[in-house]
Amino acid sequence: MVRIATIGTNFITRWFMEALQHCDDAVCAAVYSRKEETARAFAAEYGVATCYTDLEALASAPDIDAVYIASPNSLHCQQAILMMEHGKHVLCEKTIASNSAELAHMLETAKKNHVVCLEAMRSVFDPGFAAIEDNLPKLGKVRRVSFQYGKYSSRYDKFKAGIVENAFDPAFSNGALMDIGVYCVHPLVKLFGMPERIMADALKLENGVDGAGTILASYGHMQAELLYSKITDNRLPSQIQGEEATMLIEDIPHPCELTICYRDGRKEVLAVEKEGASNMIYEIRIWVELIEHGGDPEQYNAASVMELQVMDEVRRQTGIRFPADEEERWII
Repeated sequence: MVRIATIGTNFITRWFMEALQHCDDAVCAAVYSRKEETARAFAAEYGVATCYTDLEALASAPDIDAVYIASPNSLHCQQAILMMEHGKHVLCEKTIASNSAELAHMLETAKKNHVVCLEAMRSVFDPGFAAIEDNLPKLGKVRRVSFQYGKYSSRYDKFKAGIVENAFDPAFSNGALMDIGVYCVHPLVKLFGMPERIMADALKLENGVDGAGTILASYGHMQAELLYSKITDNRLPSQIQGEEATMLIEDIPHPCELTICYRDGRKEVLAVEKEGASNMIYEIRIWVELIEHGGDPEQYNAASVMELQVMDEVRRQTGIRFPADEEERWII
């Protein structure tokens, strides 16, 4: 039984706790929050007995095997490294790090301490993503990819009222690319590898944070466009267009239904069976399996490495800088 602690008490951590209930080989044994009252309230809600307000104490706890990190992006690297240096396995929410240098340090720390470090990119652990991979050959030679994800943020109204929360604060390595665009970037590189060329544009808000953006990626034989937004809702499916057929993907972060439209007019609808409403179940199970039975997390981490390489270049082109980009202590 893998004994897990959580860092963070926001809505995504609640999704994690609910998904964890479907995983027989793991249990939440502790909750961390900076404020004791917040930690205790969250722990009581899920029947967890132990709370921490000190990260060093959590890292040193002998009865904790692994840690799920759902703090702001800017804190991921430092917290993950602390936990891994104390022998804790880490599942870190997307985006796993602020930049490629941080991720390189995290993965090196994981290797040195013989622990598993994974990005909680729930969509690519989902059975729906496996269905995408399995059915790609039906499309023939892939010529164009269009991954789209736009979701009007619940925090945007506050931003417009002058209240800037973490989700719209570049100081926390946040913004549309890091929060929403990553759901388009990661599956692209997971399926097709690193692009040969990238062009990017960002729509910036009053404080310099990106509210939306577009990425054009060239693979020589194939083009890709990634459209993402935190300030509007996208209503169109994502597509993978091949010479023989086009695959429509409803909801790229949670692929539940795929439709293949063949050139001769036929349509094939692929409904994906899943357990429960949350697709976080699958990332937890794979993480726990790697912890308990061993295996190479490189097959998953390779996509995270490419993801951040793409996002670093997008930020370079669009002038999006984070305080973490100046932190030389993480550069190896």
